[in-house]
Amino acid sequence: MLRPDDKKHSPAGHPDERAIARARLADRILHDLAGADDRLSAVPGLSFYRRGSACDPASAFYEPSLSLVVQGRKRVMVGANVYEYDACRFMLTSVDLPTIAQVLDGSEAHPFLSLMLKLDLAAVQAVGAEIDLEGIATSDAGTGMTIGMVTAGLLDAILRLAALADVPRDIPILGRMVLREVIYHLLVGPAGGQLRQIARHGTQHNRIATIISWLRAHYAEPASIEVLADMAGMGVSTFYHHFNAITRMSPLQYQKQIRLHEARRLLLTERLDAGTTAFRVGYESVTQFSREYRRLFGNPPIRDIALLQGR
Repeated sequence: MLRPDDKKHSPAGHPDERAIARARLADRILHDLAGADDRLSAVPGLSFYRRGSACDPASAFYEPSLSLVVQGRKRVMVGANVYEYDACRFMLTSVDLPTIAQVLDGSEAHPFLSLMLKLDLAAVQAVGAEIDLEGIATSDAGTGMTIGMVTAGLLDAILRLAALADVPRDIPILGRMVLREVIYHLLVGPAGGQLRQIARHGTQHNRIATIISWLRAHYAEPASIEVLADMAGMGVSTFYHHFNAITRMSPLQYQKQIRLHEARRLLLTERLDAGTTAFRVGYESVTQFSREYRRLFGNPPIRDIALLQGR
């Protein structure tokens, strides 16, 4: 079993080396974007983003992922919790979370640049099973979102992962190897506590993550807190406490957020009307759906979609 070397994986590392690595990563992102604002990399699960100016706060759904800013600053809000990160810090999301996100700065001359790497919890569990995590302190506090310091080792691994796009035949083999290295750095770092807990079978965090996955898959179905607590193998008060600690919202509030995000996706991709969409995602009242949609996204459904489509 691997035992992390605290000295080797500390946030230290010559600042100039990390600045050079960030500059190379910025060049890589701009090259792969080729003038676009968003693009999926050839490496599965890796996406690049560019913004030429600061943006207004917008609703966004974060899956388990590593988010890394290369230039600029970003703010993400989960319930009442506010997270800001820049090129020196990363954001680690361990469960699916509805958020409000905002790019804080950027210009055409010096654009905001970032990347997101989706994390497969099965892969996280596989790496975690090979690491001796006993000497790493784990805290139960905080949400399923954490801010951590970017280490030289993590930055180097991300740069090598992004560079695999140049040699597509290497991605299936080397991509898995470098991804394991990225996961290793996350798990053994100070910000990895929530991810370690969620990845461990049988922990309360792991059981809450299972319920979150169930809610995402069955968002249109009615679900009482009693039923969800029973599925998690917890008492109602214990379940509610842990669910709220991770997501900063109640289970039913969380389900509503999923329904509204899914409704927005359906309106965009399947061009459904508001009434059909409301019933598809589990609402019984179109009026209530439109009211809650506007509260979350700032506009009623049809107006919101028209703005997203540039009409």
